Amino acid sequence: MKQHTEAPYWITLAHLPKWGTEKINRLVVKIVHDNLMSLETFFHAEDEWKDKFELSNTDILDLQNAKSELPNNAFLAEDLLSQGFEIVSINSPEYSKTLKNNLKIKAPTVLYVKGNKQILNEKSVAIVGSREADDISLQFTDNIAKKVSEQYKVVVSGFAKGVDKQALDSAIKYKGQSIIVLPQGIMTFGSGIKKYYQEITNGDVLVVSIFHPKAVWNAGLAMARNPIIYALATEIYVAQSAESGGTWAGVIDGLKKGRVILVRKPNEGEENANPILIEKGAKAIDFEGNIIENIEVVHNAPKLNENSEKEGIEKVITLLEKQTLTPKQILEKVQLNMSGKELAKKLNSLPNIQTLKKSNRIHYFVKQDNPTLFATK
Repeated sequence: MKQHTEAPYWITLAHLPKWGTEKINRLVVKIVHDNLMSLETFFHAEDEWKDKFELSNTDILDLQNAKSELPNNAFLAEDLLSQGFEIVSINSPEYSKTLKNNLKIKAPTVLYVKGNKQILNEKSVAIVGSREADDISLQFTDNIAKKVSEQYKVVVSGFAKGVDKQALDSAIKYKGQSIIVLPQGIMTFGSGIKKYYQEITNGDVLVVSIFHPKAVWNAGLAMARNPIIYALATEIYVAQSAESGGTWAGVIDGLKKGRVILVRKPNEGEENANPILIEKGAKAIDFEGNIIENIEVVHNAPKLNENSEKEGIEKVITLLEKQTLTPKQILEKVQLNMSGKELAKKLNSLPNIQTLKKSNRIHYFVKQDNPTLFATK
């Protein structure tokens, strides 16, 4: 990318309101690949949008509104680049091939980065686990980080406390390389960049964000960041997982996609969901990261609670008695092992739930004359 000239256009396109990543990327393919056109040329060719790019009137209006932000994004791009940040677009040869292979058309349109971009295309390992990990899981994380650093593989970290932070610090301790995947905009990570400035300058740490450069941390961005950690890695090690949350969801999604997930076999007496993940198809590994063949899983982990979904929905109902929320907003407040679509389907089946359309999104609330969750007729 010609950073200074193209950057404002990539920022504008990558953060189109109401457009999902897949829709944006399909337009990028039409612009860059099919028509061999730069984004700058595209944004100044409105008369071709309808016929050449087969855009609807609504799409054209969205793009026209986005185009009005180009002057502001030009200033943002100048500020971004002057601070040493870079933009890696999805069509760039520097873009992570691993990320693109794992997410295909849903790969982030742009990556905002600071540091050694070559790290993006090295063999990489994600070491994931609970924010409240036990000491044994943190030691396991240290072992794996040492092992993969000695193999010249990059450790991918989400920079959360617990296993994520241990993975990053251990990779640095063992003179390895690491990618920090942010749950916020890259320009809001000043304290972190200052802390790891030497490692970034030396080319050992690369900071990556997929969000608007000035986006501040929130739970929704943290959830959206988690799949990127998994998708940036060629190998995934699990130190410790609960029966719900980001680690659990990421592993279950990875198993559905046929990815190889390596899960630490817990010691007798440990209470975590690692054995359940092994039963579901993850490969069991020992404390040093070696695969355990023909494992017989006997565990003390709490069994999946048959009432856990009911209890979770009860919490949702209590929440909806006080406010109207979208499924996404609900999942940011209540941990449930289900997607937004699954939650919406569940809520639609309950007699006491009402819906309201606001800002083109469906919001849910409790009908006050029937406030109980499992009301009987």
